Amino acid sequence: MGLIWSLIVGGIIGWLAGMILGRDIPGGVIGNIIAGFIGAWLGTAILGHWGPEIGGFYIIPALIGAVVLVLLVGLIMRAMGRGKQT
Repeated sequence: MGLIWSLIVGGIIGWLAGMILGRDIPGGVIGNIIAGFIGAWLGTAILGHWGPEIGGFYIIPALIGAVVLVLLVGLIMRAMGRGKQT
């Protein structure tokens, strides 16, 4: 049950990060889950363990990390798209 709860929370964190930036995360639900997990790792590594914890994720650092991740992925995707047009 813990794995399912972590997948749900990771997906919600990834979805929220996409909503905050107004960008879709490539991969749909799976992309949201991956962004949530990587964002949680990134945010916790940078900001540490603080804020409320749900499903093994510290929500505030995880959300900040996911927003940074979605922003970086969006910039990379945009740069790759521009390279194909020229």
